[in-house]
Amino acid sequence: MLRIEYVYWLCGALLAGCALHDLRAQRLAAAAFWGILAVIFVGGDALPAQGVGIGVVVLALIAGCGALRRVPEPVDPAAGSRRRESAGRLGHGLFVPALVIPFGTLALSLAQPYSPWATLDRSAFTLIALAFACIVATLAALWLTRAHPRHAIGEASRLLDALSWAALLPMLLAMLGAVFAATGVGEAIAHLVAAAIPTQSPTACLFAFAFGMVAFTVVMGNAFAAFPVMMAGIGLPLLIGQHHAHAAALGALGMLTGYCGTLLTPMAANFNIVPAALLELRDPNGVIRAQWPTALALLVVNVALLWFFGLP
Repeated sequence: MLRIEYVYWLCGALLAGCALHDLRAQRLAAAAFWGILAVIFVGGDALPAQGVGIGVVVLALIAGCGALRRVPEPVDPAAGSRRRESAGRLGHGLFVPALVIPFGTLALSLAQPYSPWATLDRSAFTLIALAFACIVATLAALWLTRAHPRHAIGEASRLLDALSWAALLPMLLAMLGAVFAATGVGEAIAHLVAAAIPTQSPTACLFAFAFGMVAFTVVMGNAFAAFPVMMAGIGLPLLIGQHHAHAAALGALGMLTGYCGTLLTPMAANFNIVPAALLELRDPNGVIRAQWPTALALLVVNVALLWFFGLP
């Protein structure tokens, strides 16, 4: 059976390649950081929990001491000229590999009920589809640009080094949400909401769920971390259990509502702080300042959609 572990091994292989690339470039801290992460991805459940914990502590120490800062490489005018010439030659075709990832994932996911692929792990089909789409996109990019595969590793290493430790934030924050759910934070939220709002009103519960998703996302930096907490505290016991809300609409639109908080918080560093650093903006919060009106407009629309599709 094609299991999700194979996707993790593929990620580990990519991280190992990036670590070797950094090692050859004498970026020892980055090589150690991505190398340790590669071992964790590849080892998985076979590694002792204590060993993984030590590895995570070492990752935090490397990131915390600022050793991952990458010294800007000298500008090569000839290389810049070649890039502009290549971009002009390829034109809009450069967008094809990027579009293969979302559309390929969507197509494979929609084909799941009708597929004869009995050897696939159905519980993680979407992630497996994403991995397949990424592989196809990489091959398409190599074919389109006529580049050598080592260039893919080099560019992956460059982007990972630019993102630095923030590349791990989505995984860490999603795990934080699972920890919060397992430790009963959702139940505590349910008690607080029951004391603060009229729980017999489905509209009041819906507003508490929507704005709670935004607030927790702003604090935690990721809607993936906020979702299990708010669903356990308000979504399941009050909206679905008491007011018979539509679970599918509540889940999809609730997560989308949480993303409005992602646009508003510096805690979502990989979305809002890293781009400001990559673009060398004078204002580190410039991305947030540019997108907060969009976030508020989307919040109004999402709440209206939640009320229309979520409540019976």
